[in-house]
Amino acid sequence: MSRRVAVTGATGFIGRHLTAHLVARGIDVRAIVRPDSPHAAPAGTTVVRAPLVASALEEAFSGADAVVHLAGVVRAVGDDVYAAVNVEGTRAVAEAARAVAARLIHISSLAAAGPASAAAPRSESDPPHPLTPYGKSKLGGEQVVTSVTGLRWTILRPAAVYGPGDRAMLPLFRLATRGILPLIGPSNAAYTFVHVGDVVRAIDAAIDARSAGDIVFVGHPRPVTAREILEEIRAAVGRPALLVRVPAPLGRMAAAALDVVERMIGRPLPLNRRRYSELLAEGFVCRVDRLRDQLGIVAAIDLREGLAQTVAWYRREGWLK
Repeated sequence: MSRRVAVTGATGFIGRHLTAHLVARGIDVRAIVRPDSPHAAPAGTTVVRAPLVASALEEAFSGADAVVHLAGVVRAVGDDVYAAVNVEGTRAVAEAARAVAARLIHISSLAAAGPASAAAPRSESDPPHPLTPYGKSKLGGEQVVTSVTGLRWTILRPAAVYGPGDRAMLPLFRLATRGILPLIGPSNAAYTFVHVGDVVRAIDAAIDARSAGDIVFVGHPRPVTAREILEEIRAAVGRPALLVRVPAPLGRMAAAALDVVERMIGRPLPLNRRRYSELLAEGFVCRVDRLRDQLGIVAAIDLREGLAQTVAWYRREGWLK
């Protein structure tokens, strides 16, 4: 294991889990935090406040054996935000990592590759076809990384990440406690999910992997359908909840209306036309052979166990009643 690791996005969902793991292993972790970030620093780390600018990051990364780039925008109202952070921010990180001769572990997303069914899951060698501005920006970030001459890199593409501390799935859990869960899109659409604990294991393995120049999907080997996800959420919450199929015309109308609301309030919402286009896809399923063969990682936490952990954490922290 490397002795010093710099982590951008250290105060985020995955970042907090990763830094806690590395600190527990005795690693000197530098948590790279935005100068204006209101979030508390992860315990046991050395906090360095720096913007996503190459000159500032070069100083922040000084002495690091590896850089894990987690900072990014998942939801935004304007497309320019995705490009500014996920593409140009990644360019600054990549250039700074090269300048200090640190290995870069760039955390991308399955969204950069695009949709695929369980019958024909995506492999890393398939031509990418992202659907949304977010997915396109993550692909753009990957292209930046691979274009930086002299940089040692590994790109990880996690699938849908969930677990304790995740806010993305929280609205579904809250709906389940109120007795209703909307089923949007094909009920048999399949998805690759992965618990944050398994993502951390993959990042840890990538930090010390001898190989470089690999793109690796990170996910659980068993895909799950949209209906199964909702049923497991209902079971994890432990309360009866009615699964209600949302007709496509109604779903499109709701997504379009929420687009307008987003622009009015200047804040992204859980559903909009872009998110709806993903929900209408045949699914987002990827192969995980390379994860096993290149990094020696097989995701160990299945959906039922992972959701039970997540609900317990939500309740302990007061996020869910």
